[in-house]
Amino acid sequence: MKKEVKDTIITELGETIKSYPHFYLVDVTGLNAEATSSLRRKCFKSEIKMVVVKNTLLHKAFEASDVDFEPLYSSLVGNTAVMFSNTANVPAKLLKEYSKESIPALKAAYAEESIFIGADKLAELAALKSKNELIADVVALLQSPAKNVISSLQSGANTIHGVLKTLGERAE
Repeated sequence: MKKEVKDTIITELGETIKSYPHFYLVDVTGLNAEATSSLRRKCFKSEIKMVVVKNTLLHKAFEASDVDFEPLYSSLVGNTAVMFSNTANVPAKLLKEYSKESIPALKAAYAEESIFIGADKLAELAALKSKNELIADVVALLQSPAKNVISSLQSGANTIHGVLKTLGERAE
């Protein structure tokens, strides 16, 4: 591979790293063509960009980045695919489906501005909540007291209505 091509790949990888807030380094050793194709389809459906890269080129792209990715350097061994995502937990959930087969295996991840190293972090990454999930939780928490007050008022109104109805139906 010519130096110009390598420089282009490094630049493109660097731009991709900057454009996606989360990425996972995955070991795809042992995946045949059919399994790789299936994984790529699932990634596409989940809005994950999967790229198989040379470790040295990825290492240079990390070095050129503004963020310190030094802890990830030790994970750049063997066949590496990078899964880029806008939502931190989506790639982890996808990889969790494959956890029984252990292929593809998580090497490391950069999610929520933190670095996770090792396949044992997969459950922790899958448990991370996305921005939309957190917003939904906050809205639910904010609505809960209001719903309780409205429910209490409605039940109280029904009770008062029932008492008045009973008194009105009483024969005097």
